[in-house]
Amino acid sequence: MKIAILPGDGIGPEVTEQARRVLDVLSLPGLTLFEGDVGGIAYKRHGHPLPQETLDMARAADAVLFGAVGDPECDDLPREHRPEQAILGLRSELGLFANLRPAAGYPGLEDMSSLKPEVARGIDLLVVRELNGDVYFGDKGERDSDGGREGWDAMSYNEAEVRRIAHTGFLAAQKRRKRLTSVDKANVLETSRIWRETVIEVAAEYPDVELDHMYVDNAAMQMVRSPGQFDVILTGNLFGDILSDQASACVGSIGLLASASLGERQTEYGTFGLYEPIHGSAPDIAGQGKANPIAAILSLAMLLRHSLGRETEAGRIERAVSTVVASDVRGADLGGTASTGEIGDAVLRALNALA
Repeated sequence: MKIAILPGDGIGPEVTEQARRVLDVLSLPGLTLFEGDVGGIAYKRHGHPLPQETLDMARAADAVLFGAVGDPECDDLPREHRPEQAILGLRSELGLFANLRPAAGYPGLEDMSSLKPEVARGIDLLVVRELNGDVYFGDKGERDSDGGREGWDAMSYNEAEVRRIAHTGFLAAQKRRKRLTSVDKANVLETSRIWRETVIEVAAEYPDVELDHMYVDNAAMQMVRSPGQFDVILTGNLFGDILSDQASACVGSIGLLASASLGERQTEYGTFGLYEPIHGSAPDIAGQGKANPIAAILSLAMLLRHSLGRETEAGRIERAVSTVVASDVRGADLGGTASTGEIGDAVLRALNALA
């Protein structure tokens, strides 16, 4: 089994280190780890945010554990050299089209949510976001107009792209509570009209899953009004990016949410994927030991489950995290004083207690 570890920028190396400590404790037989540069640090060392050697390393692995990218010192670089192009490039080059972002409330953290505690208790949803289309990958540019410089970005999806991600969403719903909400803006966008019609066609293959549709503005409102109504949310790249981050505020902290980006490639052990916390590089606290590593550790659990077929170890990590989150070992994002390393220590203690 081969895992490529790409810590990246900002707090990425700090939180990834704690996930790696958890991986070391598991002592999985036949596991080989590789580490590479990505993002701003890669640009500074190699002249590109996604060096060829890093891409080759990722392609040769069974899974990728990713930290975060983003460096203010690179903000003025041309678009192709910006750190964020690394994650977009990896998704495109590795064929990672499906992003899974679970969000569930933890007992005892209801008061940390931006919602009323009785509402926050009902959160248990999964956002299934398409990753390879939409405005992020559409044609874009700048041109002159009567009003001065004008920027433009093309949003598009074809039926094959929608059908592929729809199957992912329905399969995920079958393993949960068998409800799927497809989010679009079909009342004003042709892209969304194609999206909705195609999702309805795919739904016929999953008669056991209840399908409903919401416009994205209503979905955003419902997520803060009554998040417990959602099971699986299926949506495009742009809407999914926004809604999944909104879900983190509902849970209580962006430092608690993991994600998996999956493709169609199958390895000897499972589905190839890239796994990352959703919190970003947070350069304002980088190097201070203030970052919450829970999301990175939970990303490792998703990696073990989906890409390495290690359900036992994945469940053990998740139970250990639940134990720590329920304790008084909390970082600044949850109103505590525990450092990144101290949270990692607590997870290791809980993990060992579950051995």
